[in-house]
Amino acid sequence: MPLIKNRQLKSTDAWQFLRFSEEQPELPPQPWGEAVVLPVNLLAEVEGQAIPQLGALLTTEQDHELLLPWLDHLQLIAIEFPVFRDGRGFSQARLLRRAGFKGELRAVGAVARDRLAYLESCGFDAFEITVDRFNHKDLQAFDEVEVSYLNLLANREAVDVA
Repeated sequence: MPLIKNRQLKSTDAWQFLRFSEEQPELPPQPWGEAVVLPVNLLAEVEGQAIPQLGALLTTEQDHELLLPWLDHLQLIAIEFPVFRDGRGFSQARLLRRAGFKGELRAVGAVARDRLAYLESCGFDAFEITVDRFNHKDLQAFDEVEVSYLNLLANREAVDVA
């Protein structure tokens, strides 16, 4: 899947997403890669283990507060959008940034050009787009929306300080 990070198309992705199904409901045996993304409900199972880079996968049906105790240990949080019309991930991203998460915040799942600028304005800095939805012109989407929540917030804070 194409990955856009910091408005640049990336040819490689170091992160290994450990996904689960009914056939594979548990963590696969180690060794894993250097950068591993686990579903949020399995983070406690790896507590204390030496994982060089740890990430978490949060669905829009899960509460962002599940990640708050882990923010200092995570380098990546991926928020999965199950369908295009689900906007809960926008709020989750904003709340995680407000809580102090400084790492990579990646939108995965039903992600498309129409929402890239809005996702970025909520705090996302990486976007995984399915091959069938991706076009190289998608990189232009970030400049198509001039007003963002982050800009409005920065302007309000500047006025409050003055």
